Amino acid sequence: MVGCVIVLNNSIIGEGFTSPYGGPHAEVNAIQSVTDKSLLKQATLYVTLEPCSHFGKTPPCSDLIIKYNIPKVVIGTIDDNSLVAGQGIKKLKSAGCDVTVGVLEAECKNHHKRFFTFHNKKRPYIILKWAESADGFIAPKSKDEQKPVWITNTYSRQLVHKWRAEEQAILVGGNTVLQDNPSLTVRDWAGLQPTRIVIDTHNNLPEDVAVFNTTAKTIRLTEAGLNTSLPLATQICERLHEHEVTSVIIEGGSKTLQTFINENLWDEARVFYGTNQFLDGTKAPSFKGQLISETKLLNDTLKYYNND
Repeated sequence: MVGCVIVLNNSIIGEGFTSPYGGPHAEVNAIQSVTDKSLLKQATLYVTLEPCSHFGKTPPCSDLIIKYNIPKVVIGTIDDNSLVAGQGIKKLKSAGCDVTVGVLEAECKNHHKRFFTFHNKKRPYIILKWAESADGFIAPKSKDEQKPVWITNTYSRQLVHKWRAEEQAILVGGNTVLQDNPSLTVRDWAGLQPTRIVIDTHNNLPEDVAVFNTTAKTIRLTEAGLNTSLPLATQICERLHEHEVTSVIIEGGSKTLQTFINENLWDEARVFYGTNQFLDGTKAPSFKGQLISETKLLNDTLKYYNND
């Protein structure tokens, strides 16, 4: 979400952030939060992303800034969306506004990385996530029940549910559905349910599996929308872009994760390393990435990687 604060004499007099899809933008919420609107004529508006200049779900934010005669605007980064792309800045300057661009730009670009990936690369921001045993397996060779065999502890699993609430979608392959019957919902955290994306190229998943319940929205990708003789991850990204999915967690299984890795369609990876051993089973994905950070959750180790 875009963030905005309005400052007068080194004090914040208004603040706001983007409402859920279709609602007011950050600048609108910040301006509306100022009790005495006459103060706006002397204030500075700070915003992480260039104010929009076009009519979409809401009117242009640049027009509202001009309407209230806010004399100075500080912008973190330009909006690469072709509908904006500097037009908001141009409109503000034409109205006599003092505009500064590129303050904390790297931080703002990182904050809006999902937005920029969606518009510039025409695909969602992709997060790979898996847990592997101490000997490099994500699942044992055999198991007695149709449910996951846990590698991580309850704190790590709760963190995963937090991540689910922070992203727009979560994706798994059909084999994972058949083997584990996952719900792919937020249960151990408070938040919105992500859209569940299920790869079902052969259209053979039973209708009574958990991912087809009514707890959350599910998009089923079948042979009608995917050509298995062509690169699969690329096609999936195209379908998700059509559905306006801006971010997705790829949760498995190993074949699905490796498909995205092999086609170099991922942005970051979050990998849990447990202490138990399976001795045999499904090998963890093979990848190369830049290690960004490492942390411990009791006996689990969590490593974050960027695609370098």
